[in-house]
Amino acid sequence: MVKINFLIIAAAAFIPLVMGFLWYNPKTFGTAWMKASGVTPETATGKGMNMGLVFVLTYLCSFFAGFIIQFLVIHQFSVGSVLMNEPGIMEKGSEMNNYLTDFMSKYGDRFRTFKHGALHGTMGGLFLVTPIIAVNAMFERKGFKYIAINGGFWIVNMALMGGVICAFS
Repeated sequence: MVKINFLIIAAAAFIPLVMGFLWYNPKTFGTAWMKASGVTPETATGKGMNMGLVFVLTYLCSFFAGFIIQFLVIHQFSVGSVLMNEPGIMEKGSEMNNYLTDFMSKYGDRFRTFKHGALHGTMGGLFLVTPIIAVNAMFERKGFKYIAINGGFWIVNMALMGGVICAFS
Protein backbone atom coordinates (compact mmCIF):
# COMPACT_ATOMS: atom_id res chain seq x y z
CA MET A 1 0.00 0.00 0.00
CA VAL A 2 1.05 3.58 -0.52
CA LYS A 3 1.94 5.34 2.70
CA ILE A 4 1.30 8.99 3.43
CA ASN A 5 4.58 10.88 3.60
CA PHE A 6 3.88 13.68 6.06
CA LEU A 7 7.43 15.03 5.78
CA ILE A 8 7.08 15.66 2.03
CA ILE A 9 3.64 17.21 2.54
CA ALA A 10 5.12 19.45 5.25
CA ALA A 11 7.91 20.50 2.88
CA ALA A 12 5.48 21.14 0.01
CA ALA A 13 3.32 23.28 2.32
CA PHE A 14 6.06 25.94 2.26
CA ILE A 15 5.56 26.44 -1.50
CA PRO A 16 2.51 28.77 -1.19
CA LEU A 17 4.36 30.90 1.37
CA VAL A 18 7.34 31.38 -0.93
CA MET A 19 5.16 31.80 -4.01
CA GLY A 20 2.93 34.30 -2.18
CA PHE A 21 5.96 36.45 -1.46
CA LEU A 22 6.86 36.38 -5.17
CA TRP A 23 3.37 36.42 -6.73
CA TYR A 24 1.85 39.19 -4.64
CA ASN A 25 4.97 41.36 -4.67
CA PRO A 26 4.29 44.83 -6.15
CA LYS A 27 6.88 44.06 -8.86
CA THR A 28 4.82 41.10 -10.11
CA PHE A 29 1.04 40.93 -9.49
CA GLY A 30 0.86 42.70 -6.13
CA THR A 31 -0.21 46.12 -7.37
CA ALA A 32 -2.80 44.66 -9.76
CA TRP A 33 -4.08 42.35 -7.01
CA MET A 34 -4.43 45.25 -4.54
CA LYS A 35 -6.44 47.22 -7.10
CA ALA A 36 -8.62 44.23 -8.05
CA SER A 37 -9.28 43.21 -4.46
CA GLY A 38 -9.67 46.68 -2.96
CA VAL A 39 -6.73 46.23 -0.61
CA THR A 40 -4.62 49.25 0.28
CA PRO A 41 -0.82 49.19 0.66
CA GLU A 42 -1.30 49.66 4.42
CA THR A 43 -3.61 46.67 4.84
CA ALA A 44 -1.56 44.58 2.40
CA THR A 45 1.52 44.93 4.59
CA GLY A 46 -0.36 43.70 7.63
CA LYS A 47 -1.08 46.84 9.61
CA GLY A 48 -3.59 45.88 12.27
CA MET A 49 -3.02 42.16 11.71
CA ASN A 50 -1.01 39.52 13.51
CA MET A 51 1.14 38.50 10.53
CA GLY A 52 2.81 35.70 12.49
CA LEU A 53 -0.59 34.10 12.98
CA VAL A 54 -1.47 34.71 9.33
CA PHE A 55 1.68 32.90 8.17
CA VAL A 56 1.17 29.99 10.60
CA LEU A 57 -2.46 29.56 9.47
CA THR A 58 -1.41 29.89 5.82
CA TYR A 59 1.13 27.12 6.36
CA LEU A 60 -1.47 24.95 8.13
CA CYS A 61 -4.00 25.45 5.31
CA SER A 62 -1.28 24.69 2.76
CA PHE A 63 -0.47 21.48 4.64
CA PHE A 64 -4.15 20.47 4.47
CA ALA A 65 -4.17 21.25 0.73
CA GLY A 66 -1.01 19.16 0.26
CA PHE A 67 -2.63 16.27 2.12
CA ILE A 68 -5.48 16.24 -0.43
CA ILE A 69 -3.23 16.95 -3.42
CA GLN A 70 -1.43 13.66 -2.81
CA PHE A 71 -4.66 11.79 -3.63
CA LEU A 72 -4.95 13.74 -6.89
CA VAL A 73 -1.38 13.10 -8.03
CA ILE A 74 -0.54 9.60 -6.72
CA HIS A 75 -2.76 7.12 -8.53
CA GLN A 76 -1.72 4.19 -6.35
CA PHE A 77 -3.88 5.57 -3.52
CA SER A 78 -6.91 4.69 -5.67
CA VAL A 79 -6.01 1.01 -5.66
CA GLY A 80 -5.97 0.93 -1.89
CA SER A 81 -9.28 2.77 -1.65
CA VAL A 82 -10.95 0.34 -4.07
CA LEU A 83 -9.74 -2.69 -2.11
CA MET A 84 -9.86 -1.35 1.46
CA ASN A 85 -12.96 -3.29 2.54
CA GLU A 86 -11.92 -6.59 1.00
CA PRO A 87 -11.63 -9.36 3.61
CA GLY A 88 -8.00 -10.09 4.49
CA ILE A 89 -6.55 -7.02 2.78
CA MET A 90 -4.49 -6.11 5.86
CA GLU A 91 -3.66 -9.70 6.90
CA LYS A 92 -0.09 -10.45 5.87
CA GLY A 93 -0.01 -13.59 3.73
CA SER A 94 -3.73 -13.54 2.85
CA GLU A 95 -4.79 -13.88 -0.78
CA MET A 96 -5.94 -10.23 -0.97
CA ASN A 97 -2.85 -8.92 0.79
CA ASN A 98 -0.62 -10.94 -1.54
CA TYR A 99 -2.57 -9.59 -4.54
CA LEU A 100 -2.14 -5.99 -3.39
CA THR A 101 1.53 -6.51 -2.52
CA ASP A 102 2.18 -8.07 -5.94
CA PHE A 103 0.25 -5.32 -7.72
CA MET A 104 2.17 -2.59 -5.90
CA SER A 105 5.51 -4.26 -6.57
CA LYS A 106 4.70 -4.22 -10.31
CA TYR A 107 2.92 -0.87 -10.60
CA GLY A 108 3.69 1.07 -7.42
CA ASP A 109 6.13 3.43 -9.09
CA ARG A 110 4.11 4.18 -12.23
CA PHE A 111 3.48 7.85 -12.97
CA ARG A 112 5.49 8.96 -9.92
CA THR A 113 7.37 11.88 -11.46
CA PHE A 114 7.47 15.62 -10.82
CA LYS A 115 6.08 16.20 -14.31
CA HIS A 116 3.10 13.92 -13.77
CA GLY A 117 2.34 15.41 -10.35
CA ALA A 118 2.59 18.91 -11.78
CA LEU A 119 0.12 17.98 -14.53
CA HIS A 120 -2.47 16.74 -12.06
CA GLY A 121 -1.78 19.61 -9.67
CA THR A 122 -2.37 22.04 -12.54
CA MET A 123 -5.64 20.30 -13.38
CA GLY A 124 -6.73 20.55 -9.74
CA GLY A 125 -5.87 24.25 -9.63
CA LEU A 126 -7.56 24.96 -12.95
CA PHE A 127 -10.70 22.85 -12.59
CA LEU A 128 -11.24 22.75 -8.81
CA VAL A 129 -9.70 25.75 -7.04
CA THR A 130 -10.14 28.44 -9.70
CA PRO A 131 -13.89 27.79 -10.12
CA ILE A 132 -14.31 28.08 -6.34
CA ILE A 133 -12.41 31.37 -6.37
CA ALA A 134 -14.54 32.53 -9.32
CA VAL A 135 -17.82 31.77 -7.54
CA ASN A 136 -16.71 33.65 -4.43
CA ALA A 137 -15.40 36.51 -6.55
CA MET A 138 -18.68 36.90 -8.41
CA PHE A 139 -20.65 37.19 -5.18
CA GLU A 140 -18.05 39.60 -3.78
CA ARG A 141 -18.38 41.71 -6.94
CA LYS A 142 -14.75 41.18 -7.94
CA GLY A 143 -13.69 41.25 -11.57
CA PHE A 144 -11.94 38.87 -13.93
CA LYS A 145 -8.50 40.25 -13.02
CA TYR A 146 -9.06 39.24 -9.38
CA ILE A 147 -10.04 35.71 -10.47
CA ALA A 148 -7.09 35.45 -12.87
CA ILE A 149 -4.51 36.61 -10.31
CA ASN A 150 -5.74 34.42 -7.46
CA GLY A 151 -6.63 31.45 -9.67
CA GLY A 152 -3.24 31.67 -11.38
CA PHE A 153 -1.53 31.73 -8.00
CA TRP A 154 -3.23 28.48 -6.95
CA ILE A 155 -2.73 26.80 -10.32
CA VAL A 156 1.03 27.40 -10.04
CA ASN A 157 1.10 26.36 -6.37
CA MET A 158 -0.85 23.17 -6.95
CA ALA A 159 1.37 22.31 -9.91
CA LEU A 160 4.52 22.74 -7.82
CA MET A 161 3.07 21.02 -4.75
CA GLY A 162 1.71 18.18 -6.87
CA GLY A 163 5.08 17.73 -8.56
CA VAL A 164 6.99 17.63 -5.28
CA ILE A 165 4.51 15.32 -3.57
CA CYS A 166 4.25 12.92 -6.51
CA ALA A 167 7.99 12.69 -7.14
CA PHE A 168 9.23 12.46 -3.56
CA SER A 169 6.49 10.69 -1.58
